[in-house]
Amino acid sequence: MRILDVGPGQGTQALRLARAGHEVTGLEADPVMLGVLREALAAEPDGIRERVRLIEGDGRDTGVHFTPGSFDVVLCHGVLMYVPEPDPMLAGLARVLAPGGLLSLLVRNADALAMRPGLDGDWDTALAAFDSPVYRNRMGLEVRADRLETLTATLAGIGAPLHCWYGVRVFTDQAPDGRPVPAGADLERLLRAEERAGRTDPYRGVAALLHLCGVRG
Repeated sequence: MRILDVGPGQGTQALRLARAGHEVTGLEADPVMLGVLREALAAEPDGIRERVRLIEGDGRDTGVHFTPGSFDVVLCHGVLMYVPEPDPMLAGLARVLAPGGLLSLLVRNADALAMRPGLDGDWDTALAAFDSPVYRNRMGLEVRADRLETLTATLAGIGAPLHCWYGVRVFTDQAPDGRPVPAGADLERLLRAEERAGRTDPYRGVAALLHLCGVRG
């Protein structure tokens, strides 16, 4: 498939998709991250490098770089929290989708912003999270979260209505940075529990992140 990865960062998704045989375009606004991705791509075999195109650019300017219907899949994972007004950007992403194409969004869950500070016993931050979608992330940046209800309406309005959604990091959001990743059977059980919770109510509704899939009409 023809895939656009908006904000690919270090290229974890883009490279994995290229290894699976897809044609991947990475649109990255940060020149430092783009350099990291170029280095990672240079270490791949020729056949994989040929399937990846990297462009320095902002996800809000897809109309500058691509014609309508250029992609079968558009990924926008971990990007919307840095965009003050996401609706115009999402409309641009939908325009470059071919009919039947998939728009995949990974966003911070505004309806669960109080969970992390509340479980940490940070009551002031937890109380403030009930009233505002703005929060400070683990890198110290002030960013924005999104609500499922709002994004559902937006996706319908741009012609890529919500097809399905999942919660991400239901149980593991509290894991401290630097903690070793479990291995073997422990990792398998963790992933099974997260996957099950991420598609099951009411657990998915309190996940740290939401994964929304819209399909272009």
